[in-house]
Amino acid sequence: MTFLQNDKLFSLKWFKSYSLIVLGSFILAVGFVFFISPHRIVPGGVYGIAIVVHYLSQGWFSFWPDGIPIGLFGLVMNIPLTFAGIKILGPRFGVKTVVGFVLSSVFMDVITYFREVGDAPLVTDVLLSCVFGGVLIGFGLGLIFKSRATSGGSDIIAMIIAKYTGLQLGQLMIYVDSVIVLLGLAAFHDWQIPLYSWVVIYITGKAIDMTLEGGNYHKALLIISEKHQEIRDKILFDLERGGTYLKGEGLYTGKEKQIIYTIVSRREVAILEEYISKIDPDAFITIMETNEILGEGFQSLKHKMES
Repeated sequence: MTFLQNDKLFSLKWFKSYSLIVLGSFILAVGFVFFISPHRIVPGGVYGIAIVVHYLSQGWFSFWPDGIPIGLFGLVMNIPLTFAGIKILGPRFGVKTVVGFVLSSVFMDVITYFREVGDAPLVTDVLLSCVFGGVLIGFGLGLIFKSRATSGGSDIIAMIIAKYTGLQLGQLMIYVDSVIVLLGLAAFHDWQIPLYSWVVIYITGKAIDMTLEGGNYHKALLIISEKHQEIRDKILFDLERGGTYLKGEGLYTGKEKQIIYTIVSRREVAILEEYISKIDPDAFITIMETNEILGEGFQSLKHKMES
């Protein structure tokens, strides 16, 4: 069994990666301790199971009167899962993954220990806690993912099942987390818990995407118009944007068409729409959301890979 280690030890890239892991793990822990676990929300993953065990084990041990610590139980689950993943799936889980879940567990229990009332929510409004908790957990996980680490935990279970069943990994991850959410329902007998938990899972996913891809305010446009030359000049010389001509052919007429593909900001979409409506009201425009744009004029792909 070996771990993957891609970054040169103590290089600038190594320091950046581990700084992201430390910061991400701390933010994730804050999200759980202050917003999620106090309301008994079970947002999937090993820490969702740990939250259930924490509350069910209250009073079991004299040295843990409030229940088994969430971070400790999450760590106890993550270690064998990671080794099982290495044995079954191969050495795809790097040292950074191990550091990530160890730090997350430690931060959770340390923060809880130093709080005056460890299980007290920061705010009493459950929905508000779901929103802020989901954002913090998603942001923390996003920083960890940026370091090329994985979250481990229930993701490994889904990967193992996918290997033997051939089912899609994305679907399996949803199924595994949903089973853990329903475990919270069975444990606490409260229908609000799984409903709030799915809200947290959704917000966490969106926050992860936002962290990894950044807030993108650009739109991709496909423009088909007889006045393509004028539109081209508007894009190049007025908006100072680039673009690409694509050759097309009308399905019905068979006539050759010039299609303009370009990326502009939201404000520039309105400017371009107004201009096109005046010179060619019959133009066909498709406006698409963009998650991430890499290349000349935008973020460099090389810079992204190096950062």
